[in-house]
Amino acid sequence: MTHRARLEVSSGRFVRCWVVLRPPPSPTLPGDYDFRRQAYFQKLGAVGYVQGRCRGGVLGAPDNVMDQAALWVSAQRRLLASYVNEAAGERAGGLAAALIAGDRSFLRTEDQNALRDTGLAHLLAISGLHLSIVGGLTFFLIRRSLVLIEPLALRVPVQKIAAVVALITCAAYLIVSGASVSTQRAFIMAAIVFLAVIFDRAAISLRTFAIALIVIVLLQPESVVTPGFQMSFAATGGLIATYEVWRNHRSSRERVLGPIGFAWASIIMTSVVSDAATAPFSFFHFERLSPVGLFANFAITPVVTFVTAPAAALTVILALFGQAELGLRLLGQSLELVLNMTHYFYNLSPGVIRMSVPMPPLALVFLSLALGAMMAFAGWARLLGGAVLLAPAIWLWSTAPKVVLHWSASGDVFIADTQGMVSRLEFVDGDGLPPLRFSEAPDREECGLQVCEYPSFSGLSITTLGPVEQKKKAETEQTPDTLRIQILRAGEASADLTFTWGEAKDAGGITVYARDEDLYVVQLQNCTERPWRRCSENGSAQPSGGARDYFERLIRTAG
Repeated sequence: MTHRARLEVSSGRFVRCWVVLRPPPSPTLPGDYDFRRQAYFQKLGAVGYVQGRCRGGVLGAPDNVMDQAALWVSAQRRLLASYVNEAAGERAGGLAAALIAGDRSFLRTEDQNALRDTGLAHLLAISGLHLSIVGGLTFFLIRRSLVLIEPLALRVPVQKIAAVVALITCAAYLIVSGASVSTQRAFIMAAIVFLAVIFDRAAISLRTFAIALIVIVLLQPESVVTPGFQMSFAATGGLIATYEVWRNHRSSRERVLGPIGFAWASIIMTSVVSDAATAPFSFFHFERLSPVGLFANFAITPVVTFVTAPAAALTVILALFGQAELGLRLLGQSLELVLNMTHYFYNLSPGVIRMSVPMPPLALVFLSLALGAMMAFAGWARLLGGAVLLAPAIWLWSTAPKVVLHWSASGDVFIADTQGMVSRLEFVDGDGLPPLRFSEAPDREECGLQVCEYPSFSGLSITTLGPVEQKKKAETEQTPDTLRIQILRAGEASADLTFTWGEAKDAGGITVYARDEDLYVVQLQNCTERPWRRCSENGSAQPSGGARDYFERLIRTAG
């Protein structure tokens, strides 16, 4: 639920509000991200927004200890985020709250857009970078402090004590930050690293990576198809495989570059490898890539590592003496520098690179296999295996059909222009409900009062017809639809395809693809046998059973 007035309520509190609720949105295009699936596993039966004011109420105690603990942790996280947001300063408080408590609600919209479009959104996803800073700094400080105590350092393996403290610190950060999939993956790998120190074993290796992968799949199998899981493990696996090769040649490279030059080369290599490993998944899920992402990461990652991280460590130390606000102000100033640099690259960027042709799922499978081969193999087999699997992925993507038109069940119309780029038409009057009448299309010279023509690629054109024009062209129809869309080829008088709003709504959405000279239509199945898209008796989608039972129990308890 969203509230325009940013209603502040504590986690777990029961409130009564007037709300507008709708089922979780279906995919815009066939094969797109399905929010209903994610909502099902999060036990969300509906989404919407609050209208007017809310009043408090009384709700019974949670059913079990786990729910009670979860509510308590959520309340403490919210209090921590509010405190950090105020103490770190108005400019960077939202980013500080997102990094410390995993709460992005205080982050300004313009900062979120800048971080996303410059390829720096991974800073918001608490993952390996954050856990390595927290755990690494804790390990370093504890170990160095204990070494200063000579009797203890001579009799006790201080590195093992430091590893235990660092492991406990990472576990606390996991809970405080919200325990997302990327954070869980990073914690498992950090735990394996510190356990390896405790038991005198090799720390970072592909074996560690594989263990973390198996644990996450066993605990949350539904996360495998999410962007966070795929991009997190792709970047981590790519970096581990790269640095295993990099480590074997470290002495010769460090001798040529020097210690400082080698450190900067490592930073550049980290940015290049992580961007290359996550690029296929970024193209598939978001169909976009930042042209300045590599340079922004190269410039800002050292600031986060060498300025923000020490400021965060100093904040923890000052908090022990009751001076956390001073540390948070210093942390906020370092994050202001990060945001200023982010907006510099954002203004410098010509815009994100958008894909005119969506990546087919099978192409992503081959790209993932190519990435896996480059991680698993060694020597020339690494490059050969990657190239062999990369070739079919490129062929599948290059021959994939292009979207000409999509008419969603919610009433949104998307068309492809002459360059193949898809844009949304403005037809709807109202608050986002299905269109009740045909409103004005965007101003165009080709548009008449109720008719508008849009040129598309390959000699195709898309024509929209309003109710008045339909009555002229279809005298035999008793009740013409609110909107009719036709697709024509250049030089032809009759339309190849014609759709009405009623057909699009009943089909759950209609998508027209073009490949060479052929046009074909795909209907988005609005309900299936899957629990998050289950069909009701009349054939329409209904809320998932688990979420529906949860809300019914909630209403009974409140009433």
